Amino acid sequence: MKTRDTTLTLIALAVFVLLLGTADHTLGNYAMRILNLSAIYIVLALSLNLVNGFTGLFSLGCAGFMAVGAYVSAILTMSPDVKEMNFFLEPLSPWLQNLTVPFGVALIAGGVCAAIAGLIIGLPVLRLKDDYLAIATLGFAEIIRVVITNLQGWTNGAQGLKDIPKYSTTWAVWGVALLTIFFMSRLVRSSYGRQLKAVRDDEIAAEAMGVNVFRVKVASFTISSFMAGVGGAMLGHMITTIDPKMFSFMLTFNILLIVVLGGNGSITGSVIASIGVTVLMEAMRFLDEPLHFFFLKTDGLPGLRMVVFSALLMIVVIFRQRGLMGDRELSWERLAKAGLLPRRKKGGLA
Repeated sequence: MKTRDTTLTLIALAVFVLLLGTADHTLGNYAMRILNLSAIYIVLALSLNLVNGFTGLFSLGCAGFMAVGAYVSAILTMSPDVKEMNFFLEPLSPWLQNLTVPFGVALIAGGVCAAIAGLIIGLPVLRLKDDYLAIATLGFAEIIRVVITNLQGWTNGAQGLKDIPKYSTTWAVWGVALLTIFFMSRLVRSSYGRQLKAVRDDEIAAEAMGVNVFRVKVASFTISSFMAGVGGAMLGHMITTIDPKMFSFMLTFNILLIVVLGGNGSITGSVIASIGVTVLMEAMRFLDEPLHFFFLKTDGLPGLRMVVFSALLMIVVIFRQRGLMGDRELSWERLAKAGLLPRRKKGGLA
């Protein structure tokens, strides 16, 4: 069975790489931008799902950790001339002015700095529960954004950073997305993953079984912060400009929307919802423009598409609280049971 699953997984991966390469050479810049943004949202959705879905914590601090990763990676990869152009109001700290590192190193550094911020924040706030934890993490995310706005000599303040190297290519973002999916699938199937689910289901029972609940929460929150930092760094290197306003609560809301629609505790759900929501949000951009539908005419209602998505979230919460996949995952065995693949016979493949 494992041999069959491994073979099918390798075939699916090869087909995906072939399709991705074809898309990269045939689709236009706009379509590829949406496709690459989907990959970044996969990383961010899995980051939030690790905390909210698999550990049972209600965190709203995703945007703050994205900001840390984006700024650290951007500053480390920008050339001295670009840094001098950006920091015209107040010079950048001298030890960073001439420091330039490869994209891979900067990506990891952004994730590590976000993880450190998550550890510092998590130690006090993870003693809270439910709504109190959500409010605390949201507050810290806003604090991070305000600090970035006021650290003129380190982040260029409200002006943000421009001309960031465009390192988030199709292969880079989807490579990181696939690595994140692989890491998450291995994590949730490990003994540590079972501890996460035990804490989610019943903290008292988990502690009675010898699980250090607080340590598990802190570790999960720190890993999630690292992933959010990497996602934020890739986003900055894709759009090549960042500023503090980008990392507001609305960004966290978008990621939370994906997690809820896909299903809390489902890797497959987060992947499907990330692609679906990203494509739909672009496809429905016409709602923000002037509309002329028979008797309905508007001069343009900016933000109407977010109203539609908010309504969609409400409908899902009311009628399908478990989201698209719930806590289930797609697998080759599940597809075989559904008749989409031949069933395995004794002694080999069907």
